[in-house]
Amino acid sequence: MSSGPDHQNDALADWLRIRTEISWPRWSGEPPVAEPPALDGFRDFFTTTRGGRDAEGTARVLSALDRTLADAEQGAQLTFALMANWQRTVLHRDAVAFRTMPAFAKGGRERYGLAPDTHARFEHCLAESTRPDLPLPSRAARTYLDVLFFHPFEDGNARAAMLALAFVLAREGVSLDQAHPLQATRWADDAEGAADLAVLLGILITAAERRLSNRSRS
Repeated sequence: MSSGPDHQNDALADWLRIRTEISWPRWSGEPPVAEPPALDGFRDFFTTTRGGRDAEGTARVLSALDRTLADAEQGAQLTFALMANWQRTVLHRDAVAFRTMPAFAKGGRERYGLAPDTHARFEHCLAESTRPDLPLPSRAARTYLDVLFFHPFEDGNARAAMLALAFVLAREGVSLDQAHPLQATRWADDAEGAADLAVLLGILITAAERRLSNRSRS
C-alpha cells in the first residue's frame, strides 16, 4: 500500500458502479473429477512467483493456502473473518483487521476509498460468492476482483485475492492445474476486463477437468 493524492478518483466506487452491470459470460462446465490434479496450480503460482525472492513469505502463503482449501472442503462461508484467519498466516501477525484508511495500489494510480459501510458492503459481496445466479467462473472472478478493489487489508491484498479465488473454486470441488495465466493487472473500471477474467477462468477450469479425465481413463 502506498500513498497518493486525496483528490484521486475512488477506484472502489468505480468497481461498485460497474459490478452489477458487467455482462458476465455463460459457461457450461464439466463436473469435477474426484481426484487431485497432477499439478496444484495455485501452489505452483505462489511458489514460482514469490519463492525466489521471499522464501519465508512463500512458505507462509502456502500454509495459508492449505488452510484455505481445508476451509473450502468443510463448506465454510466466505467472510472477512475467515479471510483474516488466512491473512494472519500470510503476514505472520497475531491479528489482522479491516483497513482503517483509504488504500492505494499500482504505484498510487488506484485509490480505494473508505466509508462507514465499506466493511459491511464487502461482507455482502463475499456472501454473493455462493449465489446461483452466475456460473462458477463468473462468481470466482467477481470475488477475486472484490478483494482486489475493496483492498480490505493493510498489506497482502493480491495474495488474499488469489486465496479467495482458490477457495470459491475448491468449495465446489474444482481445482486448477494452471494459475499463471491469471497474473495480469486488473483495473476497477474495466467491465470488459472483468468479463474476460471469467472467460479465462472457464477455460482454465475446463482444461484442468479434461486433463484429469484423460488421466483417469489412461
